[in-house]
Amino acid sequence: MGYISKLQVIQRGGTSRQYYLICPSPLAAALELEKGETLEWVVRDRWTFEIRRRRADPVKGRHE
Repeated sequence: MGYISKLQVIQRGGTSRQYYLICPSPLAAALELEKGETLEWVVRDRWTFEIRRRRADPVKGRHE
């Protein structure tokens, strides 16, 4: 099953632009995505890309 999402562009100042691709809630829930999770975008070709979940960094304890 596919989900449709539109690319959003925010223009900041003269030439600075930021692009946003929104992940639909049902897809995020199915993938169990969490806030702050690191994702890697891999471009295969002009029409295909992958989004990979990165392994979480180990939690560092406090040094005393």
